[in-house]
Amino acid sequence: MAEKMEFQSEAKQVLELMINSVYSNPDIFVRELISNASDAIDKLRIESLSHPELAEYAKNGRIDITIDKKAGTLTISDNGIGMDRDDLVSYLGTIARSGTGEFIRAMQEAKNGANSDLIGQFGVGFYSSFIAADRVTVETLKAGGSESWKWESTGDGTYTIDGGSRAGHGSSITLHMKKEEQSGDDHDITKDYLSEWTLRGIIKEYSDFVTYPIYLTDVEKEKKEDEKEEPVNSMKALWTRPQKDISDDEFNDFYRHISHDWENPLERIYYKAEGTSEFRALLFIPSRPPMDLFYQDGKHGVQLYIRRVFIMNDCKDLIPEYMRFIKGVVDSEDLSLNVSREMLQQDRQTAQIKNSLVKKILDTLHKMRKDQPDSYNKFWQTFGVVLKEGIISDLRHREDIMKLCLFDVSEGDKTTLEDYLINMPAGQDKIYYLAGSSLKNLKNSPKLEAFKKKGIKVLLLGDPVDEIWVNHARKFDKYDFVSAAAENLMLPEGEKEEKKDSEIEKSGLVKKLKDALGSLVEDVKVSDRLVDSPVCFVQKGEEISPQMRNLFRSMGQEVPEEKRVMEINPDNALIKKIADESEKENFNAEDWSHLLMGLASIADGEPVPDGQQFTNLVSKLLEK
Repeated sequence: MAEKMEFQSEAKQVLELMINSVYSNPDIFVRELISNASDAIDKLRIESLSHPELAEYAKNGRIDITIDKKAGTLTISDNGIGMDRDDLVSYLGTIARSGTGEFIRAMQEAKNGANSDLIGQFGVGFYSSFIAADRVTVETLKAGGSESWKWESTGDGTYTIDGGSRAGHGSSITLHMKKEEQSGDDHDITKDYLSEWTLRGIIKEYSDFVTYPIYLTDVEKEKKEDEKEEPVNSMKALWTRPQKDISDDEFNDFYRHISHDWENPLERIYYKAEGTSEFRALLFIPSRPPMDLFYQDGKHGVQLYIRRVFIMNDCKDLIPEYMRFIKGVVDSEDLSLNVSREMLQQDRQTAQIKNSLVKKILDTLHKMRKDQPDSYNKFWQTFGVVLKEGIISDLRHREDIMKLCLFDVSEGDKTTLEDYLINMPAGQDKIYYLAGSSLKNLKNSPKLEAFKKKGIKVLLLGDPVDEIWVNHARKFDKYDFVSAAAENLMLPEGEKEEKKDSEIEKSGLVKKLKDALGSLVEDVKVSDRLVDSPVCFVQKGEEISPQMRNLFRSMGQEVPEEKRVMEINPDNALIKKIADESEKENFNAEDWSHLLMGLASIADGEPVPDGQQFTNLVSKLLEK
């Protein structure tokens, strides 16, 4: 008797989205089911490398698609690893993967199929069956097993598992296709997916490079006696063909096949390495970020082949983490066919391949920056924050990566570090930067006023990774990085103006403010960096911006004690008024010092500690 079970909650939500959403391209269900079938054959072949008893099962992988118009069914069958009862529950009834919640939210926000490509990226391809089918049946037998199983669901939130009748290992997914009246206004299923020519077109477009032959059969079509069985797909390893013989369309189709992306890549890298380590690589830079770019368990890495034999997806050992946006394939002539992930980590050949790939990718990016500035700007806007991680982790290529960085500056357009050095005014011997959380706040920071007056540009670093890499790198070329928020800032010699603090010193305002604030600040000083603003905070010792402090706290890490110095502008009208007031007997140093602290916090783009108290204080002082 069949056992009835309920889908795990997130799987149920995904299922409902598949059934009720409108898709601009419902062909994705064919692509996803073929991809799953190919993965099942890959998995069996890889398992057979460590389990010789499975070797016989792993021969002659193939995918069969069968059309039965009379029954209204479409069946995709493979002779791959197959599943047992536990696998069926785990793979088809549950989605135990980080990021599924984000997928559901993204799909709920999508309109008119704009995000149909998310299906492949989040690994929920099987559920796309319900775009075109109102009932799905899976018959499966695990390789080496003796008991077959049958899984079935109508997408109503439940499924059944019963004993099956499949004789050979692998899986068959039968889609009981929706009738035309079920498509209606709620579903854009206008194609006839029981048409041989429709399916041939979809397979050629999206699955032509699948490693295994895909055979298409129409049960109503009589087979001629001398008719030879021909696969629909070409199975050509694109990277083994001469680049001049491959069209742009073929490159783009291959990229879409391996990435599950519906857009063309921004750039491609076709590379053949010879010498001590022989391999071919066909890599792509996407035009937009994958959804799992910042997920810890995201699929980052390229596909690894060894002598045209597929070995593994998501091979992180060939591409560094800071290049995790790269998609593509690497085909080695030298690695062993039974190589494991653990062996790859220690293999000298792997390290050579990785270093060659990194150099080739960086060279390509340098060429893009020089020859295709618009494309490079798009790349930087999309993946720059990821590439900058390499300044921290890759000492060998640090200088090259830093040359690729584009930075916002206090005045003018974005700049590279090389251009920054070329355009430095006479006497400048440091690279100045200011770190924070918002580009707008950084551009308006009072800490930049003296720099602007002297014509010195300051790099504005608004990404969380910026403060980490700038403290790792310390310098570029022979020039040190110096924070514009540092306490004892030395501007270029000969341009520094004499402090005009005699009136302020006479009033004793600095000491009165410092005494009133006590331990709230490290010190109060007269500023030579402020031109217009009344007050600002600078950092004593090693700078950690408010943004970084918030980041560390959110990660549960201890944050070093903050040592802020408050600087006041002796030429500012407000400071002069306060200085005059400070000479009167009823001067309230505590009120004025807290007002200035609040103004300094606001100038940094940070909230004042107690908004209500600050509002009352401002009102009180304005009334006077």
